[in-house]
Amino acid sequence: MSLKVQMVFGTRPEAIKMAPLARVLKHWPGIDLFVCSTGQHREMLQQVLDAFELQVDEDLDVMTQGQTLNGLSQQLLQRLDESYARVLPDIVLVHGDTTTSFIAALAAYHRQIAIGHVEAGLRTGNLRSPWPEEGNRTLTGVLADLHFAPIGKARDDLIREGRCADQIEVTGNTVIDALLWMRDHLQQTQWHPAADSPLAKLDPQQRLVLITGHRRENFGKGFEHICQALAELAGRYPDVQFVYPVHLDPQVQGPVRALLGGYGNIHLIAPQDYQHFVWLMDRAYLILTDSGGVQEEAPALGKPLLVLREVTERPSVLEGGTVLLVGTDPARIVEQTTRLLDDAQAYQSMSRVFSPYGDGHASEKIAQRLTRWAAERHGK
Repeated sequence: MSLKVQMVFGTRPEAIKMAPLARVLKHWPGIDLFVCSTGQHREMLQQVLDAFELQVDEDLDVMTQGQTLNGLSQQLLQRLDESYARVLPDIVLVHGDTTTSFIAALAAYHRQIAIGHVEAGLRTGNLRSPWPEEGNRTLTGVLADLHFAPIGKARDDLIREGRCADQIEVTGNTVIDALLWMRDHLQQTQWHPAADSPLAKLDPQQRLVLITGHRRENFGKGFEHICQALAELAGRYPDVQFVYPVHLDPQVQGPVRALLGGYGNIHLIAPQDYQHFVWLMDRAYLILTDSGGVQEEAPALGKPLLVLREVTERPSVLEGGTVLLVGTDPARIVEQTTRLLDDAQAYQSMSRVFSPYGDGHASEKIAQRLTRWAAERHGK
C-alpha cells in the first residue's frame, strides 16, 4: 500500500527547497506524490520548476492584485481545503515559514490529515522579527506531526517547545541539496549566461558584490538605509560591480530604483531564475542579503556573507565566522563591506566553506523517515 503525499508550496524559495525533495519522492518506492502549487510567487515560481524539470499536479492560483496577508490566507484556506478533499492525502508536506506553509498546515489539521514540516524548528524567539515568518513557522510547528529539522539546535528548540523527540528527524536542509546539485550541474555543463542576459555584460576581471533583499521587516526605512549604504559603496569602489536582482514587490522596487538607478556600477536586474542565481553566488566575491536561504547557501559555497537583518533564525551560520549580522544601519553596512573589500586577511578569514545545514542528502533522509512513518502507521 503506497503512502499518498501531497506537497504544498507557493513561493520561489519554497519551490527551490522542495524541488530536490520532490525529485526524490517521485521515484521513491511506496510513495505516491502529488505536487500542489498555490501560486504565491507566480512570476518566479515557474523558473524554478523548469530548472529542476519538475511539474505541478495542481495550481491553485490564489494571488490577486493588492492582496493582504489575511486576504491571501482566506483564499488559501478555502482552496487548500477543496484540494485535500479531492486528493485525500495521508500526509501533507509544507516548508519553512511562509503564509502558504502555515495555512496549508492549518487546512490539513482541520481535516485531520497528518502534517510534515520541512525545515522545522528554526527560531529567533521574537514573533515580530522576522515578521510574519517567525509566527508562521512557530504555528506550523505546533500543528505538525513530523518535524524535519535541518540541524541539531532546531531539534533541541522543538523539544523545548514540547514536541516529542520521536517526531523529529534531523536531516540537514534541502536547500543545500538544491544548491550543490545545481552548482555541480552548471560546472559540469560549463554553463554560462546567454548573450542577451544582463549577466553576460559583467566584467569577469572585476570583483562582484551580490545583493538580495525582500523581507517585509525591512520595508520602508530599512530598504532606504540599505540603498544609502550601497550608493556610498558604489561611489567608493567604481571598479567593483554591485549586482542586485530586485524583488518584484513594489515596496522593494520603489526605493531601490529611486535611490540606486543612477550608478553605472550598480546593476539593477530582474529576479533571476535558479541557474542564474547560483551562477551569481558562485561568481560573487561577497554577498549581502536579508534572505533566510542565502544565509545557508553562501557559507556552503565559501562566500563571505553580511546579513541585512538584526536577528537570524539560523544562528548556527554565525558560528563558523563566515557570516556577520550587520542590520540595516548604513554606517555598519559600509564599514563591514569596506573591511572585506580592503583587508585581504579579513576577507580570507571569512572566505571558507562552512555548511552546518547538511551534506546534500537531506531529501533522501526525509524520504526514509516518511517510509518508516508509513510503516509505523500501518502497523497500528
